[in-house]
Amino acid sequence: MRVRNALAKAGFLREAWKLAWPYWRSDEKWSATGLLVAVVVLNLTAVYLNVRFNLWNRDFYDALQEYDWPRFWWQFAVFCMLATVWVAVGVYQLYLRQILHIRWRRWLTERSLKGWLSHQAYYRIQIDQSTTDNPDQRIADDLDSFATLSISLSMGLLNSVVTLLSFILILWSLSPSITVPLWGGHSFEIPAYLVFAAFIYAVVGSWLTQIIGRPLVGLMFNQQRFEADFRFSLVRLREHAESVAFYGGEGHEYSVFDHRFGRVVGNWWDIIRRRKKLSWFTTGYAQVAVIFPFLCAAPSYFAKKIQLGGLMQVISAFGSVQDALSFIVNSYTSIAEYQAVVERLAGFHGRVAAIAETQQAERPIAIARGGSGVEVGALDLDLPDGMPLQRDVSLAGGADNPVLITGPTGSGKSTLLRAIAGLWPFGHGRIRLAEGTVLFLPQRPYLPLGTLADALKYPGKVLPDREAMANALRAVGLAHLVDHLDEDSNWAQRLSGGEQQRLGFARVLLMRPEIVFLDEATSALDEAGETALYRLLREAEWRPTIVSVGHHRSLKRFHSAVIDLGHDKVSEAAAK
Repeated sequence: MRVRNALAKAGFLREAWKLAWPYWRSDEKWSATGLLVAVVVLNLTAVYLNVRFNLWNRDFYDALQEYDWPRFWWQFAVFCMLATVWVAVGVYQLYLRQILHIRWRRWLTERSLKGWLSHQAYYRIQIDQSTTDNPDQRIADDLDSFATLSISLSMGLLNSVVTLLSFILILWSLSPSITVPLWGGHSFEIPAYLVFAAFIYAVVGSWLTQIIGRPLVGLMFNQQRFEADFRFSLVRLREHAESVAFYGGEGHEYSVFDHRFGRVVGNWWDIIRRRKKLSWFTTGYAQVAVIFPFLCAAPSYFAKKIQLGGLMQVISAFGSVQDALSFIVNSYTSIAEYQAVVERLAGFHGRVAAIAETQQAERPIAIARGGSGVEVGALDLDLPDGMPLQRDVSLAGGADNPVLITGPTGSGKSTLLRAIAGLWPFGHGRIRLAEGTVLFLPQRPYLPLGTLADALKYPGKVLPDREAMANALRAVGLAHLVDHLDEDSNWAQRLSGGEQQRLGFARVLLMRPEIVFLDEATSALDEAGETALYRLLREAEWRPTIVSVGHHRSLKRFHSAVIDLGHDKVSEAAAK
């Protein structure tokens, strides 16, 4: 058990280092190092001031004991000077730490976002969420916690180490020896026994804290996941508000919310109970720490080996040593949260890296660019669990040979398009696409936040002028939207399904792709609208290759070949 715990700690620290180190080697390394050095210097200054306060304690209480009025006022003035410097150090230490935190968080967020968006990792993670749940929460919340806790815990550890080294020398010089009697009239002497008492007290406290608080790591990990799941369900309702309203599905949605929030509350109760046990110990530990040094130093004081000022200096030094040694006890809740955050971020970055490595390796579904049109040969498609979906799929399409893919629900029509797009890694075969732009038009086009012009230009690979956008809208039957191009709105909610599909075709006209894949892209339109849009593409001057997925029988007249995945056959259809 101890070996496994040691390995787990080593792994946790190794993962934390892997997450933190790249920033200190990045383009911001000099400014980051400068900020860190400034924070460390201020931290060391704070420790030095603590040492000065310790010496002040001795002189101040000696002045009180000796009724030395002038010396009392001088020590009061010294305190005011030390306190002024202490306040300034505290303010600037916090200020610079916050600057370092936001700069580090910004860099971590930009790096994580780029990794998440590269190689379609955001999509591939969604295919299998069992390994990495809620990546958005890991980027938005966990990175913030990682930067905050990394700085606070590292500075706290540094402060504890320096404080320990500074005050242990003071305590050793001030601590008298003690003689411990044994049986038979024997005895042995412990030099500087207060140092050993502080060590024993802190080590025992740290050991017991770890035993009591260890389950908090897993509980904090689960809490972050349950909170993210609950937030996601709320956002999902907002995105699909109209559909839920039409169905009258408020009761079902409430049951989902209640179930997910129930997990939040249930896990939080476990955290509360565990924290209560930990608080019983840590609070008691802190209270005993107030009186413990007095008990240890009392024999020397009553033996008149030290004066009141010396006693107070010993108590202050003992408290500083004990507090430095009790870093784990005082910070265990933060350490548990930090370990949970590191585990979640390590899982996220590990998944993103694995996806990138898979994409760079030779893939079983080989996609080549060259020639004209599209060609799929001997393509086998599998489900993520390895079960076969389709076998030996072949098709060939060109500018004069548009292809329609049809078949029953679940036969793999959309999955075939995902494989051609390079989004579906499960299976093997070969695919060839023409050079140039390839555009996939889904059943419900994605409309980003922003103006209508932003939605029309998405994803921004071409930047048409206003006249071109207006002409495209008129061509697809959306002339009434021309005057709203600069209007910022939630267009995904404002436009009907048919209007969104027409907008998708307007994108095709603006991007002029070599190949356009249409996945149920006219399902929300009537036959007249569907006919008009397909004729628009068939008669386009740049002559794109068209590959469609759909159920409508009316689609067959716009395609030369029909591939029925449900019957494993290809039929010829005259294009009209």
